[in-house]
Amino acid sequence: MFGTWAWVIGALLITMGLISSQVKRLPLSASALYLLFGIGLGPWGLGLIRGDVTDRDHAAALEIVTEIALLVSLFAVGLRLRVHPRDRLWRIALRLATVGMLLTIAMLFAIGFWVVGLPAGVALLLAAILAPTDPVLASDVQVEDTQDRDRMRFSLTGEGGLNDGAAFPFVILALGLMDAQDAGVGWQRWLWVDLLWASLAGLALGWSMGWLCSRVVLALRKRQHGAAGMESFFAVGLIGLAYGAALAVHSYGFLAVFAAGMAMRHVEHQENQDVEADEVLGATVFSEQESTAVQHDKAAAYLAHTVSEFSLDLERLAELSVMVAVGALLSVRMLRWEYLGLGLALILVVRPLAVAISTIGAALQPAQRRLIAWFGVRGIGSVYYLAYALAHGADFRHGAMLADATLCVVVLSVVLHGSSATPLMAMYRRWRGAAKA
Repeated sequence: MFGTWAWVIGALLITMGLISSQVKRLPLSASALYLLFGIGLGPWGLGLIRGDVTDRDHAAALEIVTEIALLVSLFAVGLRLRVHPRDRLWRIALRLATVGMLLTIAMLFAIGFWVVGLPAGVALLLAAILAPTDPVLASDVQVEDTQDRDRMRFSLTGEGGLNDGAAFPFVILALGLMDAQDAGVGWQRWLWVDLLWASLAGLALGWSMGWLCSRVVLALRKRQHGAAGMESFFAVGLIGLAYGAALAVHSYGFLAVFAAGMAMRHVEHQENQDVEADEVLGATVFSEQESTAVQHDKAAAYLAHTVSEFSLDLERLAELSVMVAVGALLSVRMLRWEYLGLGLALILVVRPLAVAISTIGAALQPAQRRLIAWFGVRGIGSVYYLAYALAHGADFRHGAMLADATLCVVVLSVVLHGSSATPLMAMYRRWRGAAKA
């Protein structure tokens, strides 16, 4: 199996590297192409890759793959947000990641419990799995660079970074209702530990580690001209340190890694104030990179820029691996009207309602609000929570239903959002250009 995955991923990486410029012009996202490759390699195609996510061993393996993908992506997303945490731009993203996600869970729970007739725990678990938007697959509609202050793109980016961790306590609560986790007497443990402590501690710990590590590296570079190079080690090391430390104190590692990436970018922002990192670096050539890394006025910009570039490459690799795996897991039984109906209800009804209510009074133009409502992309985050639930004791009487419904909704989202991202964002850019003229 490992040999198969090695040549498959290797061939796909080379192929995508060769045709990347052509792919950008297609009305189809890279994620959709990876999905098609996975389908071709799975049971529907050549049969080279086989798996069943309802099997605990396969679910555990998928959990690890998607967990790594999310960690890399969340760190990269945090690095792209060059905005102070108290900036007004964050308000809409916070609303979407809290109020919007709670409304999404409530509406999906209502559909599962009262319409479909699922047990309360299973209905809540399905709702929590499908609630978070994706920070990986929504890259086409996220901030284009660190200078991008567009409310729509920033809100979608910030939401995707936050709600992949914010959905975790509701997955834990659902597993508690199914007697697979300990929620405590009267849900007290869930409220104080799994919801409040784990969320706040994860953010605080991740921010502290990202800030402290960045400051230490910059101090060594500026004062002693040391610790230069190996930015890839620093990126992976900070991801691992923030995630492992968060888990050690029973907090959410996803939020910690996202906050660590934000903190690193915040340090760069503090060092350079209103001057962008690209402007600070200027035309740095390869032979000057090591000297640039230790220059007093360029060290912070160089550190943030190089770590961000490396993280972006890791993010693309993670996206490819997970979407190929999802494609290979698809089967005919997933294409049922009730699952497709659930996906359409989420995309066309639940998401727009959640956005409309959670952004009441927000400084958004109608076009921006409509695009935020449409681009609630579901993807790797949902696959991770599905694998986590199945690997950690979810009711296997409903395991196949949870897997089929989740994968069907993810595929539907990839197809609809992936095919519409390029034309809709082109229209949005033209509208923004006309509005500024």
